[in-house]
Amino acid sequence: MERKPFGLERMQEIQTELQAKYLERWGGLSPEKGINQLLWMMIEAGEMADVMKKEGVEAIVENPGIRAHFVEEVCDVLMYLNDVLLCFGITPEEVETAYEAKHARNMKRWE
Repeated sequence: MERKPFGLERMQEIQTELQAKYLERWGGLSPEKGINQLLWMMIEAGEMADVMKKEGVEAIVENPGIRAHFVEEVCDVLMYLNDVLLCFGITPEEVETAYEAKHARNMKRWE
């Protein structure tokens, strides 16, 4: 089986599958639920910061166990971010267009 490229499109597919599996338990995604998903994302970002604070940034680079824990927290943030995007029907194409436009502005910001 050929592996699909892993990017925002694949992440949204995975999150859609997960949300469908737990629809009755979690209640699905909607614009009204977007704030909750954003708050959960921020909590997970705090957990990333906790790893940095408690373990030190060098350990994230040098210690495989700590690095794995940090990467898992990164994944949690990305999962909730994708839930937020799905709550508002924001497509990978929209993000790509806006991201590239923002990058172009940033590249000229201090010229």
